[in-house]
Amino acid sequence: MSIVAPDPIVPGDAAEAAQAVPLRFVAPDQPVPPTARTWAERLGFDGQPGQILIVPGPEGGIDHVLVGTGPSFDPMSARALSTRLPAGLYRLDADPAEAHAAGLAFLLGRYRFDRYKPSPDKGEVRLVAPEGFDAAEAGRIAAACALCREMVDTPAADMGPLQMETIAREIAEAHGATIAVVTGNDLLEANYPAIHAVGRAAAPHRAPRIIELGWNLDRTDRPLVALVGKGVAFDTGGLDIKPSAGMRNMKKDMGGAAHVLALARLVMQADLDVRLVVLVAAVENAISADAFRPGDVLSSRKGLTIEIGNTDAEGRLILADALTRASEHAPDLTLDFATLTGAARVALGPDLPPLYTDDEALADDLLRAARAVRDPLWRMPLWPGYLAAIDSDLADVRNDSAAWAQGGSITAALFLQKFAPTTGAWGHLDVFAWNSRNRPGWPEGGEAQGLRAAYAMLKARYAG
Repeated sequence: MSIVAPDPIVPGDAAEAAQAVPLRFVAPDQPVPPTARTWAERLGFDGQPGQILIVPGPEGGIDHVLVGTGPSFDPMSARALSTRLPAGLYRLDADPAEAHAAGLAFLLGRYRFDRYKPSPDKGEVRLVAPEGFDAAEAGRIAAACALCREMVDTPAADMGPLQMETIAREIAEAHGATIAVVTGNDLLEANYPAIHAVGRAAAPHRAPRIIELGWNLDRTDRPLVALVGKGVAFDTGGLDIKPSAGMRNMKKDMGGAAHVLALARLVMQADLDVRLVVLVAAVENAISADAFRPGDVLSSRKGLTIEIGNTDAEGRLILADALTRASEHAPDLTLDFATLTGAARVALGPDLPPLYTDDEALADDLLRAARAVRDPLWRMPLWPGYLAAIDSDLADVRNDSAAWAQGGSITAALFLQKFAPTTGAWGHLDVFAWNSRNRPGWPEGGEAQGLRAAYAMLKARYAG
């Protein structure tokens, strides 16, 4: 698996930059340049979003390209450019702030998952760096998103708990972080009973594990940030087995782990002024004679007992132990990422991840960052009126909420809140980690959601 940065875009002072083809963004109410007006009218170009008009030069080459923006310009639409433009070198004729955002979007749009089937070579589409553009930082962000997406796209046979551990070890080694892993039955002795219960049915070479990275932990003058990720390599649903349609894309159920490992790498690359703890609970929710059962009562690291109402609500179980471990570090800030509930998709659809937190400052900072970098989040309520839905007559809490509550994403977040650290702010992102439809710049498959927003928030708070 490659976790290197995408090819850099061309520096603005390079000799070849002078020959770059201009890319000009045009809204419906803006006039098309006179030299292209007749051409645009013949081809029906009027500045609508998604439209691209290649304007030929007098000698048959490309003079410039017009890109429709629609009524309001979204720089993320530049993700489509690398797939829709002919091979060549281009430059953005745009407001500097818009050009910088579009430059990053261009890099995000270069992602291809070709591990098993190489992409056809259609030539290279390159971009001249806009003035003042931090190409190195943009490359790191795009590479982090590519790592996240590649991990999600990789089939479960090649992205099990061991492979997640291997990637974590590569990141730790590259940045001088420590790493500790507890695997298999050792989880019981180390007091991770819920992680063990969920993963114990898997084959021995896919044994459950808790992966813990630590970075700058000796710098006790710095605030401590904990990142926690759900790493279910494949989710059959357990004994409450999913139907085949629901199981088809469950290789992506480790999307939370992919997000926090990619985010952690960004934090370390930027040398943010923090101590960092990263916890990944990596399991496969498999089916065997030793699988945990509906009706079982599990122990947890926190000491709370959990009644199992549905073995397909396994992500919150492994996160319970991981969040409890995070709390033992007394973090100032904790963020967890998880592909946790289908209910979140019913509420907000696939492109808009819900954010849960009871900390107003964290909510404000994350949502502000999400808007700034165009990585959308939507705050959802930790509504205490639904807490009764996860009460149990047999145990301290149940893992499936009572049907009357209906808000499955909310009740899952309330479950996690019982185990989340209380020494600082906690935020939970219920991400889909997937593009369900194939669009230029957004290929069907793995997607990084909330990752850039979280990094921008952390950078704003903790840049040295």
